[in-house]
Amino acid sequence: MPTTLRSYSKINLGLAIGPPRPDGFHALTTCYQTLEAHDRVTVEAVPGGETALRITCTDGRVPCDPANTAWKITEHALAAWGISADVHIHIEKRLPIQGGLGAGSANAAAALLALESELARHGIGALPGPEKLRIAAEVGSDVPLFLIGGAILGLGRGEQVYPLPDLPPTQCVLALPEIGVSTPQAFRDWDALHPATPELTPPDPSDKLLTLSRALASAFCPGSPAGSPAGGSAHSSGVSAMGEDLAGKADHPLLALVRTGIENGFEEVVFRQHPTLGTIRRILADSASPQEAAIYAALSGSGSALFGLYGTEAAARAAEARLSASGIRSLRTETLPRDRYWRGMGEEGD
Repeated sequence: MPTTLRSYSKINLGLAIGPPRPDGFHALTTCYQTLEAHDRVTVEAVPGGETALRITCTDGRVPCDPANTAWKITEHALAAWGISADVHIHIEKRLPIQGGLGAGSANAAAALLALESELARHGIGALPGPEKLRIAAEVGSDVPLFLIGGAILGLGRGEQVYPLPDLPPTQCVLALPEIGVSTPQAFRDWDALHPATPELTPPDPSDKLLTLSRALASAFCPGSPAGSPAGGSAHSSGVSAMGEDLAGKADHPLLALVRTGIENGFEEVVFRQHPTLGTIRRILADSASPQEAAIYAALSGSGSALFGLYGTEAAARAAEARLSASGIRSLRTETLPRDRYWRGMGEEGD
């Protein structure tokens, strides 16, 4: 009997982009947060014989060949085990492609965990946790976060992941415009705006990494006063009024993080290429009623999906209504703490 797992999504609560590294990647600092919105990944595997991999998907735009991250991670994992196997991976697609929600990376992580479960039925032991993280990092920068779940600090090119204290479940509305944003192109556009220069006057992009790192440390440090930011302005460009359910909780880490002035560096270039996305963020963030405005709204990753976080279900529903009135597809979900991430991954049903 095959193994089916939920393949959850993520957003970025702040993302700072540093200069290109010698290996061609950019240094990043980000806070990942997993969401309940998910795809479903089913794996059937029988060890022995010659290795044969097959991927099927409900969305014809998803590659079903070695370009797929689930294919890549399966090859890497089988090599680590030192075995061959006949493996079929089926992806039931519900999340947008090129949306900045980490869907392809999550599919890979779910495929690895489901493969591990399948092989266990044949007496093959699990790979050590550090080995799984190593394999995930080789396949893609966002893959390792899905082997942890919850709130996660991402460093390096995003593949160095460290669990943070969990945020309480928070209402989230995803705006899903019919636009695809290429992450490599977004990095090229960012480089064009921040060329290497010997001049001392432009701010060093690496300073943004340090600023966000300090903001995360301040927000998640036990006892950190939410009203005492580590740096930055009182509100970032994606912040509007705070939901009434959270506003009175001075020690809420999400409020502490927002008040540091977090932002997503990709917005600087992606909104220039796609001005509509900036308009959508404003729809998510702002409301005529302060009780219905977002705690925080931003682009997720390099986009094109955007998100708003809300203090009440009523505020989230109001955001859905604003998006619908503007002809923008949306999805209401919730942030997913680490314990619920792992508890819900293998549950039946939607």
